[in-house]
Amino acid sequence: MKLGPTVPLAATLLLSGIAGAFAQAPQQGAPPCFNEFMPLRTEAEKRADAIQAAGKRKAPIEEVCGLFKRFYEAEDKVVKYAVTNATFCGIPEQAVKSMKASHEKTLQIRNRVCNPAAAAAAKPRGPSLSDVLGTTIVPDASTTRTGPGTYDTLTGNPLKR
Repeated sequence: MKLGPTVPLAATLLLSGIAGAFAQAPQQGAPPCFNEFMPLRTEAEKRADAIQAAGKRKAPIEEVCGLFKRFYEAEDKVVKYAVTNATFCGIPEQAVKSMKASHEKTLQIRNRVCNPAAAAAAKPRGPSLSDVLGTTIVPDASTTRTGPGTYDTLTGNPLKR
């Protein structure tokens, strides 16, 4: 499965949503929960960077899937913390909405990366050859011939008989 730009995109989406959460924090005094939020944000950023690095080195899909799962967990902690403590911490409502939207996009990308069979099944498939020809003949004992035939090379050359 080719990952393309979706791997770095997911990480960028989260980081842009999180970055705005404390962008309005005054420099002289940090919000009351700044010390609790920043380790969560830092962990999510580290995991996003790991996804970007894996995408650049074209890591196997299984590894990228695992990285996305860990990133989703870290992002989930950030979003839950922001939702729960938005009022107390002074996190703007728009930043919380942005984080939730980013988290939903991460889930969609994670599902596409980790379930390539589901992604392939979701693609519309064209008609099969028997659909186009209008036939549904399935070979069975009554429609197949047994014994030496023209192309039966196990019993010898049929052209010499």
